[in-house]
Amino acid sequence: MKTLKSGDKVPNFTSTDQDGNSISFSDYAGKKLVVFFYPAASTPTCTVEACNLRDHYEELQSAGYEILGVSADTERKQKNFQKKHDFPYPLLADVDKQVINAFGVWGPKKFMGREYEGIHRITFVINENGIVDTVIDKVKSKIHAAQILS
Repeated sequence: MKTLKSGDKVPNFTSTDQDGNSISFSDYAGKKLVVFFYPAASTPTCTVEACNLRDHYEELQSAGYEILGVSADTERKQKNFQKKHDFPYPLLADVDKQVINAFGVWGPKKFMGREYEGIHRITFVINENGIVDTVIDKVKSKIHAAQILS
């Protein structure tokens, strides 16, 4: 797994959000951006993480950040997740894993002694020049906004 690191330039990407809108990295040119990857919509830890960002959305925006959530779920699943929890930011439905692979967050995982391939819960804080400032690879779902703002 070759994950983007601090100092790396983020490659341009295009994907669709929960509403089928096309979203590209270039849409955020000149803006600070938080891209958080999560394994699956509507699962307990992913819900806690996404809700924490929702609850601190105004603080994050006041600090100049836009937010994008990304998983390999379908538009329909992302839409249900977004609607149920009233997320104010887009959730990318990266079914073909183009964004996931561009950031290098797909790889081997272990759970209860079983090994499998999946999305790693990693967040990238990107500056106005499209460069990764910070990689949060030990995401604490309940205080994730605080991790980003610190």
